[in-house]
Amino acid sequence: MIERTSKQSDTQTPTVRPSQTACVFRPVHIATINWVGLGTLYKREVQRFMKIAMQSVAAPVITSVLFLMVFSVAIGERANFAGNVDFVTFLVPGLVMMNVLQNAFANTSSSIVVSKVQGNIVDLLMPPLGPGELLFGLAVAGMTRGLFIGTLTALVLILLGGGAMPPHPLIALGFLILGAFAMSFAGIIAGIWANKFDELAAITNFVVQPLTFLSGTFYSVDLLTAPFDTIASLNPVFYTIDGFRYGMIGIADRPLLTGLVCLLAVNFALVIFCYKALHSGYRLKS
Repeated sequence: MIERTSKQSDTQTPTVRPSQTACVFRPVHIATINWVGLGTLYKREVQRFMKIAMQSVAAPVITSVLFLMVFSVAIGERANFAGNVDFVTFLVPGLVMMNVLQNAFANTSSSIVVSKVQGNIVDLLMPPLGPGELLFGLAVAGMTRGLFIGTLTALVLILLGGGAMPPHPLIALGFLILGAFAMSFAGIIAGIWANKFDELAAITNFVVQPLTFLSGTFYSVDLLTAPFDTIASLNPVFYTIDGFRYGMIGIADRPLLTGLVCLLAVNFALVIFCYKALHSGYRLKS
């Protein structure tokens, strides 16, 4: 009996204290910046607008082609600008930048509003992503959509005879990126504020479209009479189009340095505003 008892005690599983358990590691290590989550958010936003390419990509390009055709027939070569640039060549950079700005704004704003309306905004707030990571992921995705559609629009319009290779491509690219980022940040603000599509449509129709249409897209600001030329110069969207037009065809209505400083200041202010809104959860967590 004694031997049997000792034999049974030898075969028993030893008790493991909690201090002796193995350490549990996370499947994904999150450092100061959650690069995995940031990349996933970016891919989600890009795939979201690519799944509806006919609406988000093809429609803006076709709209720009229609604008070009209408103005070519209505005005054609009867209007010339500085440097003997014909009206159609002058118009193409404005149409390209208009598509970039409107689509960068639409991507970020619609993403947030759709999540609110569908009730899955928690999918954006619950992952281990800080406000800076959310801001950067959404803004870069909005810029990607704007640049993609802008590049496609430029290629189509150039093939239709509405322009040539840009003389200053780096300047054009710089103003393109700054403008796309600015409207992406503005779209985030609009998406945070709007709780339904009607409110977002009001911002688009009464703020975004007037700023883009009345910013030198279809005309030179120098041809405006006072005080409308001064009012147009206060529009930050004007400097994105003016700087991009200089990079594309070599003419501008205002000094490039003025436009660059204005756009950098606008982007900086919008970044601070967006970060504080995302950090506080204003109209997102309630």
